Amino acid sequence: MKWNRARRSSNVIDRRGGAARKAGGLGIVGILVVLAIGYFTGQNPLQLLGQLNQSGALSSGGAQTQSGPPQNDQTSIFIQSILGETEDVWSGIFRASGSEYPAPKLVLFSGSVTSACGRAGAASGPFYCPGDRQLYIDTSFFQEMRARLGGGGDFAEAYVIAHEVGHHIQTLTGVSAKVNDIRRRGGNVEGADGPLVRLELQADCYAGVWGHVAQRRHSWLEPGDIEEALNTATAIGDDHLQRQAGRSVMPDSFSHGTSQQRVRWFKRGFESGDPQQCDTFSAQRL
Repeated sequence: MKWNRARRSSNVIDRRGGAARKAGGLGIVGILVVLAIGYFTGQNPLQLLGQLNQSGALSSGGAQTQSGPPQNDQTSIFIQSILGETEDVWSGIFRASGSEYPAPKLVLFSGSVTSACGRAGAASGPFYCPGDRQLYIDTSFFQEMRARLGGGGDFAEAYVIAHEVGHHIQTLTGVSAKVNDIRRRGGNVEGADGPLVRLELQADCYAGVWGHVAQRRHSWLEPGDIEEALNTATAIGDDHLQRQAGRSVMPDSFSHGTSQQRVRWFKRGFESGDPQQCDTFSAQRL
């Protein structure tokens, strides 16, 4: 996948290593901190900024604060590029319908993170929080996809990001609120034919729509890329995960859909490129 053809987003926030950093730069807060250190220690702020950019560590009075992974490492650049393409694709789709697309932020973290939806660890996998309209990804999930889940690859990872952006679209269109309202009223949202499965399958379809439009814009897919995404969709189906865990398949507990369903709805979006084809809530057959 020739993902470097895409525009890099400025909406990636890198919290790996503890400190929040805007991918691609220090950010306003970071610059203000450096200026304050320079003021109180008598050091040249420009020199401090140069040291921080070059080494990722800032010395002051003999103390040193270690950074996390380098800003603009390959993983960060990849995620900036994929997120940038989701912004461009969905901005065009929203514009065609006469509205504006408010892009979400994406937070990279390692270990655990706190969001408006609560605290989460790497085991929770990538997620979208409607409370702060941000995506959260511990990039170790991509390693897990390759090592244990039977998925992986650039386009597969792009599909995962695009799926979470799909949940952002559902927040903007009010679909997520309807499902959450059922949950608040005590209704059951899980199950093979339930609202939660329909929500997740719609996000898969939206990821496919994104893939279709992005491919039309960049011709960036290479042989095997589509298979990577389909293999990953298969690997994270409820039935596959339950079997892999040594459990019996229990449709009543489904929350994301079967492998076959996830593949079907991703392909539906990818082949059509039309968000209108993603109405899982009206579909008789998932």
